[in-house]
Amino acid sequence: MASHFSGVLQLTDLDDFIGPSQECIKPVKAERKPGKSIAKIQIEDDGSYYQINKDGASQKLEKAKITLNDCLACSGCVTSAETVLISQQSHEELYRILHLNKTDDLSQHKLVVVSVSPQSRASLAAKFNLSVTETAKKLNTFFKQIGVHHVFDTTFARNFSLLESQREFIRRFERQKEEKTLPMLASACPGWICYAEKTHGSFIIPYISNTKSPQQVMGSLVKNHFAQEMNLRPDQIYHVTVMPCYDKKLEASRPDFFNQEYETRDVDCVITTGEVLRMLEQERLSLSDVTSSPIPTLFSGAAEDELLGHQGGGSGGYLEHIFKHAARELFGVNVEDITYKPLKNKDFQEVTLERDGQNLVQKLKRGRCSYHYVEVMACPSGCLNGGGQVRAEGEAGKDFLQRVEELYGSTRTELPEANGEVQQLYETWLGGSGSTKAEEALHTQYHAVEKTNTGFNIKW
Repeated sequence: MASHFSGVLQLTDLDDFIGPSQECIKPVKAERKPGKSIAKIQIEDDGSYYQINKDGASQKLEKAKITLNDCLACSGCVTSAETVLISQQSHEELYRILHLNKTDDLSQHKLVVVSVSPQSRASLAAKFNLSVTETAKKLNTFFKQIGVHHVFDTTFARNFSLLESQREFIRRFERQKEEKTLPMLASACPGWICYAEKTHGSFIIPYISNTKSPQQVMGSLVKNHFAQEMNLRPDQIYHVTVMPCYDKKLEASRPDFFNQEYETRDVDCVITTGEVLRMLEQERLSLSDVTSSPIPTLFSGAAEDELLGHQGGGSGGYLEHIFKHAARELFGVNVEDITYKPLKNKDFQEVTLERDGQNLVQKLKRGRCSYHYVEVMACPSGCLNGGGQVRAEGEAGKDFLQRVEELYGSTRTELPEANGEVQQLYETWLGGSGSTKAEEALHTQYHAVEKTNTGFNIKW
């Protein structure tokens, strides 16, 4: 299982790597029974541990479980999603909820919603040699066969993330002399956010975009707007997202995304692309053999049987949308095509806007950053190569990734401003752009995590 996790996070301008901790330093409380006794630990063939007492009696030992909330409050790891037993963020938990829905106890029943990311869809399409449209249709059938009620596409939520990011950047740019919050750093990658909060804390947080990621915007849509439309309380809906990254599980578990009134999270469970593959294997199915069903039009903004995407890279296209929007709004320049200038390697690229021969991204004095916006992603090649994606079998990893990228870019693209359903929801659900409700539903905040020095993180 560990092979599916994300690996290391490379820092630009530093010649080092920061990898996940080899041991979790979070103390686990052990129940000690009174009295002295001698016991041995025996490991069975299946990997389970048994305590063998002096009298020969055996007792199976429980695994130490550490919750995601424990991880968020701990500064021992960088990514915090590695090697930790995640008990409430797995496909087994989804199956548990689906099983409860089949019982006679109606109080345990929930409306189950699955929101699928376009990166996960592209990875599965490459795995089964399908188009992304066919993959979406077959996933819709598969999830409904096992008991899911609604299947949505998180591309719709990304419209809100892109629009809010554009507006946030314009505000920061116009107030940069007073507030000094540039460069604005993208916030959609939870691995990067976790690293920033734990390593640089209060220094870096003012620069991070406070716009929610598409996953968490989808959480607001499902647990707020959709719940109202269905005449349900937020806690009567069980919301699952399918993501390319294990760190998305950590993001969903942040206290900021917990509804205190109804005691429910905006996203209850995150499963990775690889976990969907394991679910198919568990059901003894190949996605290629699953029948197709119409793509849901709710939360899509597209016609039936059509998928929409956005311009830009496989991590959401934040830089491209913000660059074009800022060029138009701030300088009256319509940019059609963007030329990326490679820097150290293909994972580091820059874009500049020149007008009347002047470089608008000025070379500032030494020691100050010359960028206005930075799209930061922890994984090499971004979200399409996330730690939770399907891995190549029988072909080179780079060739498989190239196919994933081509499939991801095969959908018709649309500007978020052109999506009529999004604009309608701004008015009917949020009361307009920039409203208090829009701020609460589409924005969040970040927190510096104080470093803790205990005997658990001393290396002898």
